[in-house]
Amino acid sequence: MNRKWALLSLLLLLLLTACGGEVVPPPPEAPPAPKMPEVKPEPPKTPEKLEEEALQALLESLTLEEKTGQLFFVKVPVENALEDVTTYHLGGYLLFGRDTRDKTANELIQTIASWQSQAVTYDTGIPMLIGVDEEGSTVVRVSSNPHLRSKKFSSPQRLLKNGGLTAVEAETREKSILLKALGFNVNLNPVADISQNSGDFMYDRTTGGDETETAGYVSCVLEVQSRYGLGSVLKHFPGYGNNRDTHNGTAVDERSLDTFLNQDFLPFQAGIDTGKQFPPQPAVLVSHNIVNCMDPELPASLSPEVHRILREDLGFDGVVMTDDLAMEAVSKYAAEGNTALMSLQAGNDLVVTTDYRTQIPRVIQAVKDGMLEEKVIDEACLRVLRWKLELGLLELTEEGTLGPAL
Repeated sequence: MNRKWALLSLLLLLLLTACGGEVVPPPPEAPPAPKMPEVKPEPPKTPEKLEEEALQALLESLTLEEKTGQLFFVKVPVENALEDVTTYHLGGYLLFGRDTRDKTANELIQTIASWQSQAVTYDTGIPMLIGVDEEGSTVVRVSSNPHLRSKKFSSPQRLLKNGGLTAVEAETREKSILLKALGFNVNLNPVADISQNSGDFMYDRTTGGDETETAGYVSCVLEVQSRYGLGSVLKHFPGYGNNRDTHNGTAVDERSLDTFLNQDFLPFQAGIDTGKQFPPQPAVLVSHNIVNCMDPELPASLSPEVHRILREDLGFDGVVMTDDLAMEAVSKYAAEGNTALMSLQAGNDLVVTTDYRTQIPRVIQAVKDGMLEEKVIDEACLRVLRWKLELGLLELTEEGTLGPAL
């Protein structure tokens, strides 16, 4: 029996050898698959991040000419106002008494709506800033027209005397509702200047009080105007004091820096802080006064040092605009009449001027000639676009782009 099994084993071995030679061992076990690193999904972008990306994309879609036009907040021309919206890609129109005089509310509404339609439909698609100086008392571009309001809005001094901040709040509310209904989105108000001397040029437009009273007034006005989506403008940085009227000549401010630090800056700082708490933040308008303790050579509106103080020392990162560059106090300081170019080089974002048909081409040519970096235009334009977004003129679409909210 054992012999039989031995023979069978031998035959099996011979058979295997005949079929291919050596006995093949079983394959080794495959190594375990390497663990893939865990991929965590990216957190969703915040609304603020989406808005900033959309703002940057909108900026990059604009031509140099379109970006430059957005930096001009100009006086409405007597002729071709509608055509100039597209010809110069204007950032905004600023209305004065002649633009509202004798007009009914409906006429003014339709006129403003036609400019906005032109900008949105036939130009960049970016709505315009529509601004006015409606301070009260002596500066009333709207309520001076009895078709628009039965009487002029009151001065800050009268409101504070008769009812304190409660009266200021009530009248600012009425003012904001009226201006928004007419189509305005910016009121160049409040006046943050301090003047306690009735003989001062700026006195009637101020609270007539000290820095504490003025700061309280400024914060109240900003909070109410912001509540109704109306843009505010703090003026006239760095503080007008007792200086003469710069419409008709140069004003030189001899006060010390300590005076500004301890008095004049405080209402502006209060306005800036209020804007952070109750957006949209205000813009800041810079005067044409020469302030010797900051820059004895140039008007504040053309001074890089004054703008540095506003940005760095007061921490303001919003829109800075010039006072009207047509004023006599500034024109003689601009080489070859390049007031807009100098104002942008100084750090302004919005140029307030009548002479935009000359100034806009000059700024564009200065960029092409290398006299002004396009980066300066981009940074200013981005701040203007961001302000328009904060004011509700632009909105984020479902596609993640910015479109007109009108």
